[in-house]
Formats: sequence, structure tokens, C-alpha cells
Amino acid sequence: MAYYFEDHKSMNNAVGTDVKKVLEGIIYRYLGANPAHPLTYRAYCKSSIARGKDYRYEFDLNRYYPNAENEQLVYAWTKYWSPKSFQLTVAINCYGPTTVYCNGEQVFKSTFIQERYSDRKNTINIPLKAGWNHIVICFKKTRAGFGGKFGGWLGKFNLYFLMPSKEREGQEGWIFTEPMSEPMKELPVETISEADTGIKWYPELHWNESEKKLGQANRMYGMLNDAYAIGWTKGCFYGIGNHKYTVKGFSHGPIDIYIDDKQVYHSEETGDFSTEITAEFGKHDVMVKTFSGEKDWGYELSIWDGDKKVLFESPCDIKGSEEKWIYIGPFGKDSIIDLSDIKSMYSTPRGLDGEVYWRLDMPDTWVRPYNENLLFGKWNYPLGVTLYGLLHSARAVGSEDTLTYIQKHIQQCCDTFHYALWDKRQYGGATPIHELLTSIDSLDDCGSFGSVVLEVAKHLEIQGYRDIADYVADYISNKQARLEDGTFYRKNLMHTFHEDTLWADDLYMSVPFLCRYYQLTGDEKYINDAAHQFLGFKRFLYMPEQKIMSHVYDFKHQMATRVPWGRGNGWVVFSLSELLAVLPENHEKRNELLAMFKDLCEGYKALQDENGMWHQVLNDWDSYPETSCTSMFIYAFSRGIRYGWLDPEDGYAQAVIKAWEALTKVSIDRFGNVHGVCRGSEFSFTPDYYKYELLWNLNDTHGIGIVLLAGVEVLRLFESLR
Repeated sequence: MAYYFEDHKSMNNAVGTDVKKVLEGIIYRYLGANPAHPLTYRAYCKSSIARGKDYRYEFDLNRYYPNAENEQLVYAWTKYWSPKSFQLTVAINCYGPTTVYCNGEQVFKSTFIQERYSDRKNTINIPLKAGWNHIVICFKKTRAGFGGKFGGWLGKFNLYFLMPSKEREGQEGWIFTEPMSEPMKELPVETISEADTGIKWYPELHWNESEKKLGQANRMYGMLNDAYAIGWTKGCFYGIGNHKYTVKGFSHGPIDIYIDDKQVYHSEETGDFSTEITAEFGKHDVMVKTFSGEKDWGYELSIWDGDKKVLFESPCDIKGSEEKWIYIGPFGKDSIIDLSDIKSMYSTPRGLDGEVYWRLDMPDTWVRPYNENLLFGKWNYPLGVTLYGLLHSARAVGSEDTLTYIQKHIQQCCDTFHYALWDKRQYGGATPIHELLTSIDSLDDCGSFGSVVLEVAKHLEIQGYRDIADYVADYISNKQARLEDGTFYRKNLMHTFHEDTLWADDLYMSVPFLCRYYQLTGDEKYINDAAHQFLGFKRFLYMPEQKIMSHVYDFKHQMATRVPWGRGNGWVVFSLSELLAVLPENHEKRNELLAMFKDLCEGYKALQDENGMWHQVLNDWDSYPETSCTSMFIYAFSRGIRYGWLDPEDGYAQAVIKAWEALTKVSIDRFGNVHGVCRGSEFSFTPDYYKYELLWNLNDTHGIGIVLLAGVEVLRLFESLR
């Protein structure tokens, strides 16, 4: 039965079809490969080249340099880390003549046509080497335009670059020159600093001489009356036991000093101060409330262990700056701020002029969080079903560690939600966390993960999940594009290839969430909407001669593709089982939906191959045996038997048993790796795309959770049949 690996490497060869042992193998491989690392915090200069709403960097050089002369040049420089050699696909718009270099070699030069049609994206491939790659873009000004856009070719693709020089190591973005009349003699390379180039690079890195003379709060926030700001650092208190230290400094106005949220000093006076404190061995938070003074605003502070200074370090391990203190404010004098709350780095408390967040004592430079984990703490639709599977498989095998991991993942998504919305308002476009929710334009962005948030909240303690659930519900119910009859379809997307289409996938991206939100709120409009969607999608996608579904309906051509993609069909019957499980028995559409479920299951059962698998193209066994759809048919058949929708004597129980055995032999190896899961799809009117281009990935999150859910359903089915 070998297809993806040799028979002796299969999970079946190690543990047979023992469901719990198979589940444990998959669960613990996944957790080991995706540890729960915290967010990364980077310095970010708000006046640098920003990523806009389409997640590409916009070099609007006429705005930066309105007095530049025609034919002058501006160079922009950045770097990008690649773990291997490959071609990076990017999209570029050229407002004028534009040349792109990578590692000193020209990789793109605009044509007069590309410059004439500057509103059009041009897709280019940039050859990258393993390690750091330095990218330089040269923009030339003409009367028609100056600058361009550069970044990921796909909407909401969170591709960002890092500043390349030693002086700004770790900051996001690009550095750029002033307009130059002559080309650079040598392009900058990775071993060179800004100073070594002999060129002034922007944005500004340091305060000017007059600004340096001001208190830090004054130069960051300006002189204000009756205001305060908070500074925060970590102190390394390495005296043995409970040790005495001396805090010294100077304040331009009233000041409060806190160690681990406990106030240790207060003064209403301006001038020098000194006080004795006691601290245990270890690192402790040092926070200062600095109040605006009459002539200046800010403070200086040091802590001494005898004649040795206590070292300070950034409280959030910030990348891109050597600054040890971060600051938040300004707040009104009588405003009460919970110090422990703002230290979470997730809150944006109300300041004098709206919500505020942490920043650095550098020109226009802020602290910005980035989720640089591959999978942990991320929000996307494949992870929605992955965590759904992890949740119920962990409960089935009694893995408390896995439940804790899931709780942390979901909690981080909820905790960072409001910050992400603020980040979009603050910086005007792309966000480095929650890019899908903040740029939401499709059901993919919200429904699957929104569903698992509600599912996890039933079983584990999650703070703040209702806010994010209400946000998702509002999008699906009030903003998602619909046909005249209310059926969902895809319109006005960043990913323009999907424009004016209806996908089988979207039943999973909407219906399970609507079912759970109905259970949460008791509002029948959500379950009615879910039921309505199935009948609308059936009208466009159902293939009655085989009792299966086409993948996509394309309104451009006014026809369905009539290609029955395996996972697309899996989403349909998987989601229909979720709906039937909660749809009231007396619902007016229940009988019609139940008949649809039975017809689909009959059609799918007929297409199971002799080994027990279903295929990438369901009615074409020359296509590869596909793991995620096989798992979803197991899930649906098992539920159908357990709930009494299907007769186990009609062969469905045998189909489930045969398919589970096939998964343990064909798809899951002895180390818990999941093979044969089709990657994320586009669509085509030919099966050849699905067979030969839309290939499978190892441990793809489109399938891991579904395999786990299939195993859980097998356990439940066996118990039911007993």
C-alpha cells in the first residue's frame, strides 16, 4: 500500500490502527515542531517607508522630496533572510524608471510601458541565496512620477524586510537616500555600515543637537501641562539575597518610581533625588511616572550597588535599538493606569489624545510586536481546523499539556486583537500580527478560526474571546459579499484571481462559526443563515449524476468548473455534519438538508478506492490519494452513523474502518508526520491543475487537524457501535 513512504515506516507498522496511539504520535510531533515562542518586538520608525493596505511598501518619493529635480535618483536599501536558495516572487509598480538589485546584481529594470501604466502590478522573481540578501532599489524622478510600490504579490501576504545597516540592526523597513544627481559608485553590501557609505541615510536615526538637550518626555511628546508618561526598564539586581541599592537621578518635575509595581519613591520637586531601596536577587521591573514640569519634562535615573551600576535591559528584548527604556503616554495628570496591565504589551490605554502604546527615545520610533512563529499564535483558516483537531484529540487521549498549548495559542490571538486594530490605524495599513482580521475581505480570513475560538472557549478558560467573536459575526452577517438571494460569494478581494467566484470551501469558512455563534447567542438568524448557505451552494455546485460537488462556480464564465476537488467536497460534507448536529429538529430546512447529506455520502462512498483512500480529484483515481478529504469523509460518515442520519448496515461503518486503516498505512508515518495533504488551492476548469500542479505538502495544516478529528470520530463511532 506504500505511496508516500515505504510500508515499514508507516504508523500502522508501529502501532497498528490503535487510534489513541496514532493520535498521540501526531499531537506530540506537532507540539515539538511548533513551540510556543513569545512575540518579537522591533523598533519601528513611523516616518520610514511604510507598508500600505495591500501589504506592499509604498515609495511615494514625491511626498518625501517635493522639491526633487527631474532625473535625480533616490536609492532604497533593505535586507531579507532566506533559509535556502529560492526565487522570491514580488509585485512592483513603477511610478518612474526603477531598477532593482539583489546582492549587487540587477534583477529588474522597468520598461517605458511599465512606467506608463504605473497602476499595474508587475510580478518579478528575485533569486535569493541562503542567508541574508541585500536588496537595493534605484528610483529616478520624471515629470510623470517618482517612486513605486514593492512587496508580496499576494494580498495580505505578510512579507516584510529589515533595515540593512549595523546602526539599525533588527528594525523593520528600508533606509533611503536624499535625491542624488549622480548614481552611486558602489551599491551597499552586507558588510558595510551607513557611516562607511559616506551617504546620509533616512529616516533620521538620532535626535538633533537641540532635541538632545531636552528631557526625553519633552522631545517625544512635547511640552504639556498636567500630563505624565511612564518609562519602563528591567534592572539586573545581582546582589545576594535581599540587598540594598541606591537610586539616584534628576527629575524635571514630579516623579514616582516603582519596583515590580510597588512604589518606592515619590517627589513633587524638580531636581536631584536619591533614595535607598531593597531588592531580591534577580531581574525586576523598574518603572517611572514622570510628570510634566514648568520648563522641561523628563528624568535621568541610575541604580547603584555601592560603586557599581545596576545594569538595565530592554523589558521586551527589543530588536533594532540599544535603548534600555521604553515609554508610554502622555496621560492626563489624574488618569489611573494599571501598571501590570500595560506591561502585558497588548493594551493600548487611553491617553490625552486617544489610545497610546510604547515607544522609544528616538525620532518618531515606536515599539511594534511581530509574531514570527511559523504557526503558534497565528490566525488563519488552516490553523482553525488544526486547533479544532488538537482540542478534541487531546481531550480523547487525556493530554493536559496539549490543552494548555491550545489555550495559550487562542489566548494570544484574543489578547493581541485590539492592539492589531490600533496598529492598523496608527501606521495606516499592514499589520505584523492579525493581518487577516485587520484586512478582512473574505470568509477565509475569519470563519474557520473564529469557529475554533468559540469551540475552545466551551472547554477552556479564554479571556476576551467574545470581542473577537462579535467582530467575526459582524463581518460574516453584515459585510461579506452575497448574491441577491443571500448566498455567499467572493467579491472585492485583495487576491483578485478569486473575484466573482463561489467556492465549496466557503461552507466551512462560514457555517461552523454561524452554528457556534447561534449556540452562544441563541439568535436563530445565524442558524437560519447557515442552513440557507447549503442550499444556495448546492444550486451552483452540485453534480447530481455523481452526487458530488464541483469545486468552484465562476461568474465570469457563468458556469461551474465541474472538477470535484477532494478537499472541497470534504469541506462540504464536514460542515453539513456540523450544521445538522445543532439544527433544530423542527427547522423548516432540516429534511432537505438531511437528504442532501445522505445523497452526498452515497456519492462519496462510491468513490472510495480499493485501499480505503479518496483521491485529489474524486472521480479520477490517477490523481494522488489525498489525506485531508479521506479524513473528512471518515468524520462525516462516522457522525452520520452516530446521529442516525446514515444506516450503518449500508456499508458506511466498513468504509470508515477501511479508510482509517488506510490513513495509518498510506498517510501517517511512525514519527507522526502527516503526508499527502494537498496544499492551499486556486482553481481551474481542468483536472490536470489539481492532479499535476496542486501537489501535496508534508505536515500541511490544511490536513493535520482533520486527521486528528477523523481519529476522534473513529473512537466515538466504535463506542457507539458497542
